[in-house]
Amino acid sequence: MHKSLSLVWLLAAGAGIARCQEQPPRITHSYPPADFRNSPRVHDLIRAGNLYLSQSDALALAIENNLDVELQRFSFQVADTDVVRAQGGGLLRGVPFLVAESPIGVGGPLSPVVTNPASATSVTTGTTVSTNALELGALGEPLTDLSVQGTIPQSVGTAVPSFDPSVTGLLNWTHQTLPQTNLFSFGTPALVASGPVGNAGLTQSFSTGGQVNLSFTNTHQSINALNSSYDSYTNSSLGLTVTQPLLRGFGPALNRRFIRIANIDRKITSLLFEQQLIATVYGIIRLYTDFVALYEDVKVKQESVNAAEKLYSDTKAQVDEGTLAPVEMTRANAQVFATRQDLINARGLLEEQQAILKNLLTRTGNADPVVQAATIIPTDLLNIPEKDETRPIQELFAEAMAKRPDLSQASLQIETSEIGLKGSRNAVLPELDLVGVMQNNGLAGALNPLVPVPESALTGGYGTVLDQIFTRHYPTYGIGVQLTLPIRNRVAQADLARDELQLRQSQVRLRQAQNEARLEVEDALIAMRRSRGSYEAAVQARKFQQESLEAEQLKYEVGASTSFFVIQYESLLAQAKSTEVAAMSAYVKARAALERATGAILEAHGISLDAAVKGRM
Repeated sequence: MHKSLSLVWLLAAGAGIARCQEQPPRITHSYPPADFRNSPRVHDLIRAGNLYLSQSDALALAIENNLDVELQRFSFQVADTDVVRAQGGGLLRGVPFLVAESPIGVGGPLSPVVTNPASATSVTTGTTVSTNALELGALGEPLTDLSVQGTIPQSVGTAVPSFDPSVTGLLNWTHQTLPQTNLFSFGTPALVASGPVGNAGLTQSFSTGGQVNLSFTNTHQSINALNSSYDSYTNSSLGLTVTQPLLRGFGPALNRRFIRIANIDRKITSLLFEQQLIATVYGIIRLYTDFVALYEDVKVKQESVNAAEKLYSDTKAQVDEGTLAPVEMTRANAQVFATRQDLINARGLLEEQQAILKNLLTRTGNADPVVQAATIIPTDLLNIPEKDETRPIQELFAEAMAKRPDLSQASLQIETSEIGLKGSRNAVLPELDLVGVMQNNGLAGALNPLVPVPESALTGGYGTVLDQIFTRHYPTYGIGVQLTLPIRNRVAQADLARDELQLRQSQVRLRQAQNEARLEVEDALIAMRRSRGSYEAAVQARKFQQESLEAEQLKYEVGASTSFFVIQYESLLAQAKSTEVAAMSAYVKARAALERATGAILEAHGISLDAAVKGRM
């Protein structure tokens, strides 16, 4: 028995060492309530009712306050709970793979990009390059599912044993009266037995699949039998049962697979947070860029209103003098109201974009009256570098494959699927268990004076019983194997086949994601080249429109032209200025799209991942 107890302590010690080496994360049953206070930076940037906002300030506010980023921070603790659950032998509850994109917003200025100059004899709108248009989903935040494993999870496979030990106990008292058909059996027509029962047990499973069960049973009986050797007796036993699977359920690689998957999911969670951060940073850059473009476009529209009002004033003076026909004043007046309508539209788009930005940069959205009343004043202007950094596209492809967290976490998902497949493969095996039993028994009681008892060793109390157990007076031991061979086992075979197919599908989805990443890199490069070309053309077009307007104004002053042509050239100049702003905006957004496509956007804007996790920039 001493050997059996030593074996129990050795196994328990091994389990304890294994748990110490796992270093389970610390979890708590009480978490503080969600904090919906804005970071102090919000009010620090407000002066005289205006929120002076640079792009770097916008990014810092988003990291500190954006609720999509805050939601993703909780996923770290969620993943930790899965690790602890797996270390206890439980099934995984999984982690979400959803990443929220920023709203589309209202886009930049809605004017087309004019690339043709006005000629001296005709007025033409020229060819156009489209910019972002107002969409119905301007306020929505689309969700991107980055799971490559599909919506149907893998089968559980062979069950994992519980690694947390369990203690059982039983204590009761019974009284039983049984009629007897044979008086010679117990010497009484009704056998009366009563007494307490006290049992205890300890069960521990291990990563090998083995299970140890230590049980201690105690029964005390008092009976009224006249021909029984004892008036009362105590029967106890201390037993150890060890069961070790040899096929299904065998081995640490199989039984610790959920622990490995949970630890990989913690890495995936970190990558998903980084991907959410990238999506948010890119969205804020895009929305801020559009806001600056709309802000500049409002200035352009205001200049157009001023020019139209001046033309109306000059035309009215000439009509009053009789040098122009009254119809010219009607045309000039119509132009004033047309430019005012354009200004109203531009201001409306700017206000909508401002509301979207405030919602993304604060935890309270527009519920904070101070923030809601503040007017955002952008402090960064749109600019295009003189030359683009030229890097081989293959180098950019390689950077995207190495840096993008969405691709890295997809590869880890494939790894977890391969680990989980071990359970499906093992489930098709037959059950073959090695079972060992070791038990010591004890019995002692008070003698019945009516019946002589030759075995005096069984006389005594509970101390005699314990002495018999621990000195192994009455041992029982045995060893054997138990085989369960399922016929056909179609359920396990079908699960294995499906899990194999789902793994192949995951590999295909990973390749699709990689191909899409390359396409995003190439598309961003094309967009940068196109927007730079559009910007250069727009700059020249604006210069030509300015020259054409000045020439037409000179002709108008000497009576060689009409207000109709001056109005048209003023409209084209205003459009050309908006075109230049829109082209600059398109280039900045295309450059940000390339930084996102290569996974370098956080580094490019000096954003620390560790600081972002803590929510303090």
